Amino acid sequence: MASGFILDPHSKQLQADLARDGYARVAGDNMLTQLAVNDPDWHAFARSWDDLGPDLYMADGGRYRRRLHAAFHCQSGRFTRKPHQPHFQSRDYNVLNGDVQRWFDPVAQATIDNGVMQAIFAFCASSFGATGERPWHVEMHQFRIETGEGQVGRPTPEGLHRDGVDWVFVMLVERCNVREGVTRIGAPDGTPLGEFTLATPGDSILIDDRRILHGVTEIHPIDPAQAAWRDALVVTFVASQ
Repeated sequence: MASGFILDPHSKQLQADLARDGYARVAGDNMLTQLAVNDPDWHAFARSWDDLGPDLYMADGGRYRRRLHAAFHCQSGRFTRKPHQPHFQSRDYNVLNGDVQRWFDPVAQATIDNGVMQAIFAFCASSFGATGERPWHVEMHQFRIETGEGQVGRPTPEGLHRDGVDWVFVMLVERCNVREGVTRIGAPDGTPLGEFTLATPGDSILIDDRRILHGVTEIHPIDPAQAAWRDALVVTFVASQ
């Protein structure tokens, strides 16, 4: 799988932000413009979040998270899907759910082939320096965090954390009837470095996971009588040895 995506001039500022701060934000309208997203592709991409399976591995007993997962080999900017495999994090990085091989339902191939996802892959490869001969292990996660009357939604129940990878890309896909869900950024010792809310579809953050902690606060429904959720895409990159 490949794409002809090329970063626009905003990439210089993005790279400067990553180098200086360890993270960079991209507003939704700018991101969707860079990705050259068309309405039919975006609609199909966003609606694929309606088909996520439950996350049955929450050590806090919660059933507020739905999730799909896929893994890829990336080399020279080309992404090849790997056989379906578990997601694994050490407890050094995830004290709640670490040291467990977690098998999630696979991402639908149609979602991976969607022009939006292909452009995101190319954007990430360019931004994270994964366009050369060095191979990378890439994982894609679709998350839906649900909330409602008597149910708090926790996007990152492990709190401020690292993922144990090299680079992380997070994009908001949709917020429906929710408040809060503030993204927090911290130094390795936990010192707060900033906070903001991914509020508009396409709002994104790129993170140098080796330097920066990140987390998202709980979400609550605006109207508890109505369905409420937060949909996000997470893509991680680890340089292969």
